[in-house]
Amino acid sequence: MGVLNVTPDSFSDGGRYLDPARALEHGRRLVAQGADLVDVGGESTRPGAVRPGVAEELDRVLPVVSGLVADGVLVSVDTMRAEVAAAAVESGAVLVNDVSGGLADEKMLPTVAGLGVAYVLMHWRAHSEQMQRHTDYDDVVADVSDELRARLAAAEAAGVDPTRVAVDPGIGFSKTADQNWDVLAGLERLHDLGHPVLVATSRKRFLGSLLADPSGGLRPPEQRQDGTTATSALAASAGAWCIRAHDVRATLDAVRVAHRWAAGAGAGRG
Repeated sequence: MGVLNVTPDSFSDGGRYLDPARALEHGRRLVAQGADLVDVGGESTRPGAVRPGVAEELDRVLPVVSGLVADGVLVSVDTMRAEVAAAAVESGAVLVNDVSGGLADEKMLPTVAGLGVAYVLMHWRAHSEQMQRHTDYDDVVADVSDELRARLAAAEAAGVDPTRVAVDPGIGFSKTADQNWDVLAGLERLHDLGHPVLVATSRKRFLGSLLADPSGGLRPPEQRQDGTTATSALAASAGAWCIRAHDVRATLDAVRVAHRWAAGAGAGRG
């Protein structure tokens, strides 16, 4: 899943693709590099981000979704709003990627049920400006699993087809740097939920913290690709269904290596 942020304030590439023509060009580039899906988002979810209005989000997202669909690209829409999800699907999007798992908009789950498209449900506790106040866990992997299980039950109760739902543990959302690493290390436990798992570590702050220079300065987002590649390979080895990334070519190479490694290990055991 290639990331296409059509926002002025995303942590990694905010403002770079706010112009629809540049966004379309980049979306085509992601596909050429090997992306199966292009994930178009019009709202930044970086810590502290202020939400745009519904009309503004629609204005950012819809021209890009429709333009890419016209080119034959499979598009997902990254949104927490039912209205945006419905409009994007009407414009041709095939998947709704909801970082709130239906908690930010009470209409989201019934809307997704009516749309009949694939749905990614992420672990989420609060909006961006508040989420880092909600990092209390007893066992972060068990608690994330339990909270995802509750949202899966809510989605099914709303009529969402469970065979169309994937889960995302929400790396970087309501989690400290150490908790993010704990979730990644326990990724295989999430398969007990019985749904495909999407992992999104690309350029995130916890990588910047780990790779900080000796003076303590965070590694900037554009210099976190090697860390992203490593976590992507490890997530693929742990059975991730999909990797969401800004740098598609390097990430796809990592995923291919991980899968080939696993195939070789399987042959050896035989």
